[in-house]
Amino acid sequence: MNYTDIIIPFIGGLAMFIFGMGYMAQGLQNAAGAKMKSILEALTHNKFMGVALGAFVTAIVQSSSATTVMVVGFVNASLMNLTQAMSVIMGANIGTTVTGWLVSSSEWMDIFSPTKMAPIIIMIGVIMQITSKKMKQKEVASIIIGFGLLFIGMDTMSSGVKPLRESEVFVNAFVSMGQNPILGVLAGAVVTAIIQSSSASQGILLSLAATGLVPFNAAVYIIMGQNIGTCVTAMLSGIGANKNAKCVGFMHLTFNLIGTLIFSTAAVLFFSVVNPTMGSSIIGLTEISFIHTSFNVITTLLLFPFAKYIIQISKKVVGIEEVEEDKSRVYLDERMLQTPSLALEGARQETIRLGTIARKNLVRSLEVLKKYDEEKAGKIKGREEKVDHVCEGINAYLIRLCSYPLSEAESREATSLMNTLSDVERIGDHAENIAEVAEEMVEEKVKFTESALAELQEMADAVLASYDNALKALEHSDISAAVKTAVYEDQVDAFEKKLRMGHIDRLSNAECTVSAGIHFLEILTNLERVSDHAMNISEVILHEHRYDKHFDEEPTNA
Repeated sequence: MNYTDIIIPFIGGLAMFIFGMGYMAQGLQNAAGAKMKSILEALTHNKFMGVALGAFVTAIVQSSSATTVMVVGFVNASLMNLTQAMSVIMGANIGTTVTGWLVSSSEWMDIFSPTKMAPIIIMIGVIMQITSKKMKQKEVASIIIGFGLLFIGMDTMSSGVKPLRESEVFVNAFVSMGQNPILGVLAGAVVTAIIQSSSASQGILLSLAATGLVPFNAAVYIIMGQNIGTCVTAMLSGIGANKNAKCVGFMHLTFNLIGTLIFSTAAVLFFSVVNPTMGSSIIGLTEISFIHTSFNVITTLLLFPFAKYIIQISKKVVGIEEVEEDKSRVYLDERMLQTPSLALEGARQETIRLGTIARKNLVRSLEVLKKYDEEKAGKIKGREEKVDHVCEGINAYLIRLCSYPLSEAESREATSLMNTLSDVERIGDHAENIAEVAEEMVEEKVKFTESALAELQEMADAVLASYDNALKALEHSDISAAVKTAVYEDQVDAFEKKLRMGHIDRLSNAECTVSAGIHFLEILTNLERVSDHAMNISEVILHEHRYDKHFDEEPTNA
């Protein structure tokens, strides 16, 4: 037997299978960009929603490993907690079974046979890719081409290993794996860990099963092992991440180990006591897909109520201790750059967090203005340094993101976020400026009158209301909040003019000193600029709304 004629087609088929799966997944991700972006908003403490979304995302990216790596990134960026992560992991295990059903469909629907369907599918996809001018159509073409390549890769693998049916050594190896559960589980785990894709590993098993090589019991144990091997990617992804992110990999491993232990024990009892004949019979593609799906669905149903205990076990293994959030840290993760819509969502959440830090500084600076406190003034300066540091980090992340292939909408959003970052950073500067004015007034022994302080407070309330609505508009793409920002901005402008005139009157009547007047005008200027920057943030949301509405409208004939 010439093993070269077996190995080369098998490796080539596997490469085509993986490439086709990745090409199809990329097209699906691009086509479902808006849905992918809404994942973080939908992921609340509702565990059922987490499972559903985990299954949905994995069905799109065609890999539970990829989904879990994405979850590691979310947890590392503090965009997802461990309870949410556990739900998504459970769903990811279910979603990864989609690949098997796509491949096994050729067994119960002859029209999906690779030899019949794949060339036609690829031809249709290539024609669409060449002739289409719209991006959406090209994305659909990518899905179709990837689907066809996946089938051709599968057929090439199956054809390559057909001669192994005559190999007594190879047949005996599968018989041994069926008789020895540990060996079967180990084989599935090792192969999956090496190629770091449970879907690709499943493709190998399906290609071998298509030639009539795989006994029922061996397939069951190999499937159990594949679910353990797929955890390696997430654990490797946790290297260099924080402890919470590392915990995700251990949660995935613990969940799959428990499921494998339960199912393997049940399988051993079934094949040795209930139906020994079935264990040695040859398994089909549809049966493999059914077992894989049943294993993941039943494991999720069994362990769903015990999710918190799996999290607790993983925390103890990693050694997690509750610590106070480090506000100077940038909670963004390189892993998310591979999915631009999600990376943009992460950057937006970080920008909102930065905005709340800058707001806190603004409130504290106004407090210091009323009643100077050296310790508070020092904290304002320290917090402003954190604002600058986080701003630089988010900006650098967005610049790196722009080096990836982005859609026109994603490119616009990245630019808008960079402009928003600049506005938030400037608001932090103005807060620090007000604190510095308060410090200078203490050194110069200058005080404002009660009426002047009351006027400043009235204007400050309008400024804070304007800024709060700007942050709300940014967080929820809330058009009404953006409009309210404009209303408060008009109020702030009116206050600024009124207070300047009042200041002139006080100077004319010698009710305040020139020095106090200069500081009063400085504070007016800083507050008015804060409101201007808040308006800039809201205008970004209003502009995006007008842009989207313009392109959503159907063209009319004159």
